[in-house]
Amino acid sequence: MLGWALAFLVIALIAGVLGFGGVAGASAGIAQILFFLFLVLFVVSLAFRFLRKAS
Repeated sequence: MLGWALAFLVIALIAGVLGFGGVAGASAGIAQILFFLFLVLFVVSLAFRFLRKAS
């Protein structure tokens, strides 16, 4: 999932440089959503890992 976020970030940067505002904004929004979703899933997996070790 982090790979998808990075891919959309690259698309947003390229579109921004080339002047495609709508595409850049949409890609940046998708990249941001995917990044935060990845971050939440990472924190949840760490929490489950620590809870499993504790029991």
